[in-house]
Amino acid sequence: MATEILLEAREDGELPGRFARSAAATSGVSLRTADVPEWFAQRRRAHEFRVRRIPFAQLDRWDFDQETGNLRHRTGRFFTIEGLAVSAADDPTPIWQQPIIVQPEIGILGILAKEFNGILHFLMQAKMEPGNTNLLQLSPTVQATHSNYTGVHDGAPVRYLDYFTQLDRHRVLADVLQSEHGSWFFQKSNRNMIVETDDDVPLDDDFRWLTLGQIGELFRRDNVVNMDARTVLACAPTVHDEAGALDSDTGLLSWLTTERSRQRIRAALVPLDGLDGWTRSDTELDHHREHYFRVVAVAVEAGNREVTAWTQPLIEPDGPGVHAFLCRSFGGVPHLLVNARAEGGLLDAVELGPTVQCQPAYHVDPLTGQRSPFLDAVLRAEPERILYAARHCEEGGRFLRAESRYMVVEADEHEAPTEPPAGYRWVTPGQLASLARYSRYVNVQARTLLAVINTGAVRF
Repeated sequence: MATEILLEAREDGELPGRFARSAAATSGVSLRTADVPEWFAQRRRAHEFRVRRIPFAQLDRWDFDQETGNLRHRTGRFFTIEGLAVSAADDPTPIWQQPIIVQPEIGILGILAKEFNGILHFLMQAKMEPGNTNLLQLSPTVQATHSNYTGVHDGAPVRYLDYFTQLDRHRVLADVLQSEHGSWFFQKSNRNMIVETDDDVPLDDDFRWLTLGQIGELFRRDNVVNMDARTVLACAPTVHDEAGALDSDTGLLSWLTTERSRQRIRAALVPLDGLDGWTRSDTELDHHREHYFRVVAVAVEAGNREVTAWTQPLIEPDGPGVHAFLCRSFGGVPHLLVNARAEGGLLDAVELGPTVQCQPAYHVDPLTGQRSPFLDAVLRAEPERILYAARHCEEGGRFLRAESRYMVVEADEHEAPTEPPAGYRWVTPGQLASLARYSRYVNVQARTLLAVINTGAVRF
């Protein structure tokens, strides 16, 4: 007799509702939202945190290669700083060279979920990153490079890692490879995971269970929720009550495929030495016009990390960024204006980004050399049209004080026409959330804003 084969449902129809109930819950089992600042203060008092700039010569086990000038760790692991040469295939004018982080290994960004009193809670960590403006921020349960969790750094084991490596014991709610910053990383991806457990989880002092609603409240505060938590939460299987959209899902995918075919980018790694316009001193690698960013070195002390002291290079931007969605309602359904954005470090060259993604100090996109057509609509928006605004740090493990203002701004037909210019498209939050469940469709800046929306921090 043949063994009966049991089939799984292709989708868990209850899961989006469970996330929605968590987003609506603003009180949790282990910590009130109002008490998070005091918890952070306790963790700062419990551990030594210190970051200071140092000359390149004081980097421990990091060297500039004699042949290429590439900055690398002597073990050959972690990451390297190399050169990148970029040009647009259809127009040879926008050509530039820059340093870029090369880290081909795939890390794990994982948030552990557990149901308490019928509400999903998420195990969040108070984690220090050397590049964060205020050092300590709310992070995923696990935030580890492959070198970290395989012990290359000779540090302590990564807490709670088994929940994300022994998946047969737990339930996977989200698991997707997502890109990192395409302007500063070369083809870098991390595994973004949400895993649910029924286990009794021992609670370390640096960790607390929070609902999505609590995290949404924290999103309204500056520099509290770190980038790695934001990108994971953007991949959550959420539901958006939408009657329709300006574009069908197939039409949206077809448009993005057309943009990827049209905006062809040539990007190749080159030696760090000899980059056009870049000069290395004892303390930094900088562009002679001082635009965009520089490479610096730091010494770090952190009492609650797997390794408590180390040195490393970091990328330091030359000023804050602004990343914003313009939004309008069509047929009673909120829509966001996305940009099919090309970046030299992206594996697929083009991903969906916010309406505006730039450093306002320079105003122009480094790829096209053009000013964003929507920058003024964002910077000059009246307070009543700003649905969301908060400052957030970018990846604090690789970037020094890379802080950006994230915004969602209501627009009108004059500021953001129904038929936008080439490279822009209106999408619903639900369409964007659906794409974020798959690899390399939504860039990291847009995912931050999507996480803000998914957790209820924006009310349309």
